[in-house]
Amino acid sequence: MRPHGSAEELERRRRQAVESVGKGIAQATVATVMGVTSNSVSRWMKMAQAGQLAAKPHPGPPRLMSTTQEQELPRLLQRGARAHGWSNDLWTAARVREVIQRHFGIDYHVEHVRHILKDRLNWSSQRPEQRAYERDEGEIERWKQVELPRIKKQRHA
Repeated sequence: MRPHGSAEELERRRRQAVESVGKGIAQATVATVMGVTSNSVSRWMKMAQAGQLAAKPHPGPPRLMSTTQEQELPRLLQRGARAHGWSNDLWTAARVREVIQRHFGIDYHVEHVRHILKDRLNWSSQRPEQRAYERDEGEIERWKQVELPRIKKQRHA
């Protein structure tokens, strides 16, 4: 099983272990300190001697959406949700998922769509500002200027 961390971080750990052994620290000690087996440290030493200690990024599964489709998605979304048949212009991950299904024929899990929006397209999650219809801005301002100072004064008394 691959340990946690980026390929670069794992390479840094391997290089640190090899360097420590090169300074005369026993492989077993290095292994204990680094939280790995002695066999791992021995394997890293052989890899270093062969010049094969470089990081190998884990590719993960292939992307289903092509680069072209990924570039087209923001243009589709910028047209607004109404243009795609919804009653308001609020984009949710479920709605974006549906747009991806309709236009590209790709069926993503809604949580993966959230990652696409955030990590690849740099879109942030937003909540629409909801205000009560009965909201009275004048009364709110009066309360801030009159009632709030009175309440604060009572607390300190």
